[in-house]
Amino acid sequence: MQRLANRDDLDAVYAIYMDETVVRFLGYDPMPLEQFSLIFDELLRSKAFFVHLSQEEIAGFYRISRYPGRAAHVAQLGTLAVAPHFQGKGLAQAMLADAMQTLEAMGIRRVELIVEADNSRGLAFYQRLGFEIEGRLRQFYKRSDEQEYIDDFIMAKLLE
Repeated sequence: MQRLANRDDLDAVYAIYMDETVVRFLGYDPMPLEQFSLIFDELLRSKAFFVHLSQEEIAGFYRISRYPGRAAHVAQLGTLAVAPHFQGKGLAQAMLADAMQTLEAMGIRRVELIVEADNSRGLAFYQRLGFEIEGRLRQFYKRSDEQEYIDDFIMAKLLE
């Protein structure tokens, strides 16, 4: 089950986001809760940040960003993460299915996302679900604890 996130979700989202196996593939480096709270507030203000529940526990989350104007039929899916103890149990696939239903109901025809080139598990997952690599953003991503920049892949899927 999915729902829009609310302020009470901060601690659970923070715990997932900052897990060492998750944070390396999201947009921010590890930080204290007080600092993350500002980012979380921005996610809430977007009114497009969803949490996915499993047995009333927040098991994952994602954000939908819709493009304006002539590209209003396109949305970007981002900040997608699953709690480590739920990984490998089909939850990410269920989350994505829920997201796609939401997007189709919004009239979205194209869904985009960005995946780090060193996230082989994520790349394989999205490709299994019909996303295709459409481009490469060279040296787009840099983690503070690593010297090398990482390429990102732009992936997209057309909805029918």
